[in-house]
Amino acid sequence: MPEISRFYGIIITMYYDEHLPPHFHARYAEWQASIAIDDGEILGGEFPRKAMNLVQEWVLLHREQLLVNWNRATQNQTLNPIDPLR
Repeated sequence: MPEISRFYGIIITMYYDEHLPPHFHARYAEWQASIAIDDGEILGGEFPRKAMNLVQEWVLLHREQLLVNWNRATQNQTLNPIDPLR
């Protein structure tokens, strides 16, 4: 599972050959969640509210890049790193 970004202790990854809807995975300490690219909402798992707010802010800044990576992942292509939230 390739890591595409890391910020404030949050690790963002994306699997190859994933199911719809387009999403990514976020880990923070013992927390894990699948997060939709289109609206930044949790599809599965749990995430602390403060960390989730950071992830949602990051999604707003990088939605287009996330969708490019989603398309690359569905074609088993190398994923591009995405700048962290600063």
